Amino acid sequence: MDKKTKTLLEKGEVLPIMESFYTIQGEGFHKGLASYFIRTGGCDVGCHWCDVKESWDENEHPLISVESILNDCKDVSDVIVITGGEPLMWNMGPLTKELKKYNKKIHIETSGSDIVTGEWDWFCLSPKKAKLPISEAYDIADELKVIIYNNHDFVFAEEEAKKVNKNAILYLQPEWGKREKMMPLMVDFVKKNPKWKLSLQTHKYLNIP
Repeated sequence: MDKKTKTLLEKGEVLPIMESFYTIQGEGFHKGLASYFIRTGGCDVGCHWCDVKESWDENEHPLISVESILNDCKDVSDVIVITGGEPLMWNMGPLTKELKKYNKKIHIETSGSDIVTGEWDWFCLSPKKAKLPISEAYDIADELKVIIYNNHDFVFAEEEAKKVNKNAILYLQPEWGKREKMMPLMVDFVKKNPKWKLSLQTHKYLNIP
């Protein structure tokens, strides 16, 4: 990467983009909502059960200018979801600033482990054991979404729930490959701990992106 391109990336004027698509939000608080997704490339967390591992290497994805990203989505949807990979590896300030000029509602799905940049209408924090969120992410989280892969993840979920602000909505979501095994345990857990809600990847059941 040449010096000029590196500078543009550091400023957030270009971003590595794996894919962008218009679909229905399948998870968490906003499930069922028509949304335009922007998936950034690059991840510095690396969960072994990740279902988009092809996003991890930012060098595998083209650098797209904020202007081009904006042109692709500004007339498509009022709700923009930034996901990854790990989007907060990059400076999200320029992109969210431009989206706000078009009165977009901007959501992010993040592990919260990197410095928070950008302006967000909804902050979905999905913490990972390998690299925990920074304190600001807990403070501003609108939604805490913990992925349940094994029994210890229930313990992890309770630990993370103690760290978020009192207004954050708490969700448990089964890892897709373990859903049949873990769902009965999750149902029992939520019944005993009703501060939690279940989140399902409904887009996978619907066979949509």
